[in-house]
Amino acid sequence: MAMEGLVVKHTGSIVNVRLPDGSVHNCRMKGLLRTKGLRTTHPVAVGDRVLLDDANPGELLISDICPRENYIIRKSVNLSAQAQIIAANLDQAILVASLHSPRTSTGFIDRFLITCEAYQIPAMLVINKSDLYKTEDEQALLRYFTTLYQEAAYSVIALSATENQNINQFKATLKGKISLLCGHSGSGKSSLINSLNTSLNLRSGDISSAHNKGKHTTTFAEMFEIEPDTWLIDTPGVKEFGLIDIQPDELRHYFPEFIHFAQECRFANCQHLHEPDCAVRLAAENHQIAPERYDSYCGIIQSNELDA
Repeated sequence: MAMEGLVVKHTGSIVNVRLPDGSVHNCRMKGLLRTKGLRTTHPVAVGDRVLLDDANPGELLISDICPRENYIIRKSVNLSAQAQIIAANLDQAILVASLHSPRTSTGFIDRFLITCEAYQIPAMLVINKSDLYKTEDEQALLRYFTTLYQEAAYSVIALSATENQNINQFKATLKGKISLLCGHSGSGKSSLINSLNTSLNLRSGDISSAHNKGKHTTTFAEMFEIEPDTWLIDTPGVKEFGLIDIQPDELRHYFPEFIHFAQECRFANCQHLHEPDCAVRLAAENHQIAPERYDSYCGIIQSNELDA
């Protein structure tokens, strides 16, 4: 008899599924599920609700994936597949950024936020390691990042996982939700989860002194219940966040700060590039829209990285 479960851990070869009674089981996938023509690195993702077949004694097989409410996806570095589904059925997605050791670029942040907008997942930005930003330049950079994305209609929280700064404020945003944590290796995702629930004791990594980049400590996606009915999905560090399945004429809809001004453009289908009487371009020139965000939009359009 088929039963439903929740995928809580995915190592690539092993899928851990949580049953309604709270027990967690190692499950395999039926062969047919692997050959449905899905052009992804793996058909199943953490957060998926799956149907299980217990026809074989002592073995649970994943027979199907229930329809997803949403998912977050990125272009895969694996050339044998087009995309990697990072997690599914999310209430929100959180990008954990840092200003150095390693530095998170605005390009990386923008691509993450665009993907969240495209797949209708509420997103927020957490700037970790706030205790390390002590010089005037570092404080100015922190203010810059905060203002840039708050003005783009995103919530931004600066915190320190190691010094417990603003952790309670962050924890309040998670209550009763399934949240994804994403970011570069070394941005402090595991330390942040540990600060929310010390019993988890996740391993956190050092920063490579040679390259000023984080070392991978999380090697697979896993969902943790940090308190009753509040879940966090920790993911391996991501070097790049490539966009996929987004058309060039769709991109303008995924910059929330454009929407108000776009209504004043001469053309309803204005791409906000070279069209006459473009209110979005004028707003960027007048700093009503952050020029950096507008430049990011133009750069992505001109990079040919979007689907044609």
